[in-house]
Amino acid sequence: MVEAGVVDSVDAIFGIHVSTRYPIGTVASRAGPLLAGSGFFEAVITGKGGHAAIPHHTIDPILAASSIVVSLQHLVSREADPLDSQVVTVGKFEGGGAFNVIPDSATIGGTFRAFSKDSFAQIKQRIEQVVTGQAKVQRCNATINFNPNNKQTYPATVNDASLHEYFLGIAGDMLGTQNLKVMEPLMGAEDFSFYAEKVPGCFFFVGMQSETREPLVASHSPQYQVNEDVLPYGAALHASLAVRYLLEHQPGSATPPEEVIRPHDEL
Repeated sequence: MVEAGVVDSVDAIFGIHVSTRYPIGTVASRAGPLLAGSGFFEAVITGKGGHAAIPHHTIDPILAASSIVVSLQHLVSREADPLDSQVVTVGKFEGGGAFNVIPDSATIGGTFRAFSKDSFAQIKQRIEQVVTGQAKVQRCNATINFNPNNKQTYPATVNDASLHEYFLGIAGDMLGTQNLKVMEPLMGAEDFSFYAEKVPGCFFFVGMQSETREPLVASHSPQYQVNEDVLPYGAALHASLAVRYLLEHQPGSATPPEEVIRPHDEL
């Protein structure tokens, strides 16, 4: 949509996401960086296979891949500023299919996250250096792909400060200021970030935990369920954000009437 020019004439954009972390009737967000930039990598480490009983006749890619996994964990713990949140996680490790055979190759894959563009570029560079360097130490070769299965690299989701203040005013009128939560930044990623790179944006979460039902599990779980009681809250907020913004930004517009400013009846 960005490449097609859909947002070229857009002045502001708002995004909404349900959350199991907050009770129904509350919303959470923050100005500035909210969600991290995210990238993926997949590396193939190639050695020389053979029988496990004669490892000296092989070049073991499992050992090399294991060394790479351990070394990658040092990038955050020993190279990153502790106050600059970053993550490197290896979630994929494949190699061989028999107990007594050293395979010709092993494959590892994972994700890396950061909030700043500089940190993101630095950690990406260091991942490549560690993968290729550690493979050489173990006499193996390595290739690395930062676009496995056409996975997209996501920029960080950064909320525009003035739009965030605008959001707080709308949500405070509708829900009460006591139900506005300051959200800590998360290392998760969101494709809303592509819009917010081009257009001033604000992304927020609407709570859906309820004391009248079983606790909801977190997102991305096979047991995930949506509390549909949250839908009127999200719909009313989204509509009010758009309507009041349009009213306030019409050429020569005056302050909207009180019944528009405080649309409690929508809930």
